[in-house]
Amino acid sequence: MGVLNPTGYKKKNLNQNYNNSQIMQEDYSWCPSTVRNILKNDIYIGNITQGKRRVKSYKVHKVEQVPEDEWITVENMHEPIIERELFDKAQGMRKVDTRVQNSGELSIWAGILKCADCGRAMHKKYCKNKSGTTYEYYICGTYRKKSNKLCTKHTLKMEELEQAVLETIKLHIDLLVDTKKLLEKINKSNTRKLANENMENIKQAKEKEIEKLNNLKRCLYEDWKNDYITKEEYLEYKRKYEQDIEKIKEVISNLDKQKEKQEEIINGNSIWIENFKARKNITELDRDIITELIDYIEVNENKKITIHFKFMDELDRILEYVENENKAIILERVKES
Repeated sequence: MGVLNPTGYKKKNLNQNYNNSQIMQEDYSWCPSTVRNILKNDIYIGNITQGKRRVKSYKVHKVEQVPEDEWITVENMHEPIIERELFDKAQGMRKVDTRVQNSGELSIWAGILKCADCGRAMHKKYCKNKSGTTYEYYICGTYRKKSNKLCTKHTLKMEELEQAVLETIKLHIDLLVDTKKLLEKINKSNTRKLANENMENIKQAKEKEIEKLNNLKRCLYEDWKNDYITKEEYLEYKRKYEQDIEKIKEVISNLDKQKEKQEEIINGNSIWIENFKARKNITELDRDIITELIDYIEVNENKKITIHFKFMDELDRILEYVENENKAIILERVKES
């Protein structure tokens, strides 16, 4: 695409005498680690993450990496330049095993197929039938690589797999039509209004809790100044009140996000709905379609497959607004597909 790598940018655009030992000649060659760091950096969606590294101690001035679960992330610190849905999609694709076959080509099913019993990835193989025609099929990785005593074959022909997935996607597109009708019905009913009112009541109650804690903090200060409590007691209670306030603020923030997500779903603006609508006239599968719509596929011994779509959580949220009768119809359609 003609995009300069960091070394090339510093040399050509900033006129710096800068060299990278890994990239001496080519200004458009990107290190895989650089691309990987860009893809997982949430600064592009408006977040600031700190505390990734620390000095081991005041005596040992060695910098060490901090475990990811200990990082400190503050969301919405600045205007994002990447949509959250695109960022989340990239994170999902980064987790998928994309090792290529011996041919050097990436299979459209790489990292998607799993054995339903042992959970190991399915392996692609080739075989010739009696007429001499070569066909592709998948077999359980445990059975093939380890032992036939640990798992069974779970074999499935490529043609059968493609046909089953294609037909299921078409069925879900039809299901989407019914879902859209339900969304329109929800928009006209009192269900949505009641849900929003309930959420707003919870939020107002939490805001009153914060107000109460702030009043306690002010009283606490007066108690300290009047020598009713010690300084240590004042600092201890103050810290506890501030921690409680931060927890409540986090609850309020999550409520706002939940409301925004529900509005997005009910208004029919959900990304998975748009993804399926874009595939309305699908006739064949490719890697983009599979990774965009499907989380993973389990292959059973009886050649039946279970497809785990990425949108199922959002469908569950929609069903929260749907009457039991219509909910049963939708769930039955999902089960059939």
